[in-house]
Amino acid sequence: MDDWLIDDERLSVGRKSLLPGEGFFVPDSHEEEQAEAEAAETLDGAGVVVIADPDADGLACTALIREAHGEGALLPAGPHELQEALAWTAEYAEPDATVFVCDLCPDGEDDLGALDDLVEAVARVVWYDHHQWESDLADAVDDAGVERTVGDSEEVCTADVALSELDHEFGEQWAELAAVTRDHDLWIRDDERSDDLADFAHWSEPEEYIEAVTEHGPDLSPALHEYIADKRVEKEALIEKAVDRAELREVAGWTVGVTYGRCSQNEVAEALRERGADAAVIVKPAGSASIRGTENFERAHEVAQQVNGGGHPKAAGCKPDIYDDMMDYAHHWTTQGAVAKQAIVDAFRRLPDEDAGVETER
Repeated sequence: MDDWLIDDERLSVGRKSLLPGEGFFVPDSHEEEQAEAEAAETLDGAGVVVIADPDADGLACTALIREAHGEGALLPAGPHELQEALAWTAEYAEPDATVFVCDLCPDGEDDLGALDDLVEAVARVVWYDHHQWESDLADAVDDAGVERTVGDSEEVCTADVALSELDHEFGEQWAELAAVTRDHDLWIRDDERSDDLADFAHWSEPEEYIEAVTEHGPDLSPALHEYIADKRVEKEALIEKAVDRAELREVAGWTVGVTYGRCSQNEVAEALRERGADAAVIVKPAGSASIRGTENFERAHEVAQQVNGGGHPKAAGCKPDIYDDMMDYAHHWTTQGAVAKQAIVDAFRRLPDEDAGVETER
């Protein structure tokens, strides 16, 4: 395939909104091989290792750990990469290493397949998080000998947990960083700096982000603010495309806003809330989806758990298991995620009555 076919720089905003980024078209096997080689190099000789979601919360945790320990080799891992990260760390980490897992919650037993090997391979494993945990997965991690601390997902972000649990006297800069990170991660949005942190974490390389917040805290530098402002021009255009194609559906007594597109899901969800949505579903061209709730719907994680995902009561993510070959993805792009949308809407319908409950641990 010619490189120009997937070159983001030549796509119009309209086309870019409908298609996944160019990284999607690189085979997983090639990416995994390269990622494993990079992981082995990163872990070589490291006394402290951090496996973290590379968003603002996970990277804030990494910065806090480095401040407390003077080091911290970062292995970025999204929720669907947790098993690989644990396995690679078990294989390549130093025997005397301390390993921190931050801002990641296992979706199922398969995510923990390498955990026992990791605990046996290194000196100490610590897990900080704030997502909703299923009790059997929490027990499995605890029984493996991991030092696990999970904060209340409605009150704190994982950076708050790290700030509280790490044995270090942190300066005010770090408490402020955790507070601003929480403002975005819990979708409070009282501090205008929190959107800057979230956007910069998304657009920058992890090490660039960690260096910036270590030096400047949550305020960032004037040059970075200029960079963020330039990037937001396209961001706003992609948000507008997703909002314009959204529809409101009445599902099991809730009004659910459903849309498709490569976009910033939180801003799209907020626009749908203003239109009257109790919950929002934003299906992405790469096949994953974000589910956002409101004060009228705090069961996003329960919906996500039915379609290969998890998260918080008001913010969750998933990737429905509906893609068997590239024809399915072609159908996904040309129908703007019709099958994925229906799978998630059906999950809303299957939710048990509120008083039936779902056994989770906060």
